[in-house]
Amino acid sequence: MKVKKSVFLVCCCMAGIFSSVAVQAQLSLSGQVRTRTELLHGQGTPLSKGEKPAFFTSQRTRLNVGYKGYRMRFYLSAQDVRVWGQDASTNNRVTNAAQNGLMLHEAWGEISLLDTSQTKNGKDFTLKIGRQELLYDDSRLLGNLDWLQQARRHDAILLKYSNAGFTAHLGAAYNQNRELKTGTLYDGVPNGYPAGTNGIGTMYKSMQFAYLGKKLARGNASFLLFKDDFQQYSLSETGTKALERGTWKRLTAGPYLETKIGKSWNLNASAYFQTGKDRDGKNLDAYMYSVRGLFTANRFFAVGPGFDYTSGTTAGSKNNHSFDPLYGTPHKFWGQMDYFYAANGFGKSGLTDFYIHSSIRASAKLSIQADLHQFSGAADIVNANDEKMPGNFGSELDIIGTYNLTKSVSFQGGYCTFLPTNTLAQVKSVSNPRKMANWAYVMINIRPEFF
Repeated sequence: MKVKKSVFLVCCCMAGIFSSVAVQAQLSLSGQVRTRTELLHGQGTPLSKGEKPAFFTSQRTRLNVGYKGYRMRFYLSAQDVRVWGQDASTNNRVTNAAQNGLMLHEAWGEISLLDTSQTKNGKDFTLKIGRQELLYDDSRLLGNLDWLQQARRHDAILLKYSNAGFTAHLGAAYNQNRELKTGTLYDGVPNGYPAGTNGIGTMYKSMQFAYLGKKLARGNASFLLFKDDFQQYSLSETGTKALERGTWKRLTAGPYLETKIGKSWNLNASAYFQTGKDRDGKNLDAYMYSVRGLFTANRFFAVGPGFDYTSGTTAGSKNNHSFDPLYGTPHKFWGQMDYFYAANGFGKSGLTDFYIHSSIRASAKLSIQADLHQFSGAADIVNANDEKMPGNFGSELDIIGTYNLTKSVSFQGGYCTFLPTNTLAQVKSVSNPRKMANWAYVMINIRPEFF
């Protein structure tokens, strides 16, 4: 009995200590286990006839620690991402070191440059430095790409100011592969996961951006100016890549608007242009625009049309006219099956996407989303014989259901189908394609908050 009583007292003391720390220092601890089981029958790229479907389960495991003290904040998010069966069950090391998914997703500190006497009135002026997510507006150009199990983050410094509905952010990053004794050449290709998911393949050497935002009476308006720089290189006669001093600079800029019209309509619109040089040093002249309307019929149902246009390059053009949507979340916009602006390339013809979005709130815990897309190229597309092909890429239907069991536990399932055309097979270099592609998944998301 004395032993049990001692253990009980120790547990009470430990609980008291952690509770005291959590209250005084505002310490938070949370986690995540997210599994996704997928059946791929042409997801990302149409399968050729004879190719078999794929089936696997991937898992993201995260542990997040946050701390808030006087004029400072600290946050750390460690994650492990891997496919079930990737590692030998009796091995204490990963089977393939290149597939080691254990890493720091975020690790940053934030300093308030104003005293609390000023910040208590809503004014904010902070410096945030370290590995962090960058999310702005609808995440089209800058987003955390949370759908991917590994997500997206940047090693950057960010100066933030906000007051009376006005926001101004200045950010910058400078990347190197390792500590060097001399020189600053950067090959931009980290081991393991790809550097980008928008056909970039090469991480920027440096970037700088400015973001201005303003809350409106019925929405928000903002402007983004983003510059990313890529290490210059040359190719030998044998195709060997040699890094050179200097960078090719790319500039992207444009406005974003989110507003409400009347009692039932919501409108999102944006337009951006790109100029400078692309990652391969080619002159760049590209643009995109997007508009989306959503009509809320009642608290159960909403529906509305949308249209996206990203410019493309016609074969033989001296300049690059293909818009690149930077470091955003393409899965959110151009179809759940990730045929466009994701890891699976589709040439440089650009994209037009006319779609209808709808959502149904079946109950307090269950919601259903259904989207129908019609995709086409934005520039002329020619085949191997220099013959012009129809611009139609095909259509996609996405149906996603989400059930929130509790505040911390949710289930999501989806079925998506794509009807590809010969033009799409051409730009994706698929021979003898199947006439239909399908993808289905079930995802379980557990996000406990310990304190």
